[in-house]
Amino acid sequence: MSTAIFYHAGCPVCLGAEQMVAEAIDRSKYQVEVVHLGEHAGRIAEAERAGVKSVPALVLNDRVFHINFGASIDDLK
Repeated sequence: MSTAIFYHAGCPVCLGAEQMVAEAIDRSKYQVEVVHLGEHAGRIAEAERAGVKSVPALVLNDRVFHINFGASIDDLK
């Protein structure tokens, strides 16, 4: 099973995207992990290595999909 990682910062844009996008993913094909970077700042470097430039973002099959614009990854450091 593949993993889909949804990175966000807890802002209203991020929470709305989490409800709309992360919950719409087919859970029979993907294990979905939601990472709140405001609460788990130790994972910011991981998100950057994956190519995340802003949140909310979804990493799916090693591809980054930036959803709207809530905050720059630099603002979370």
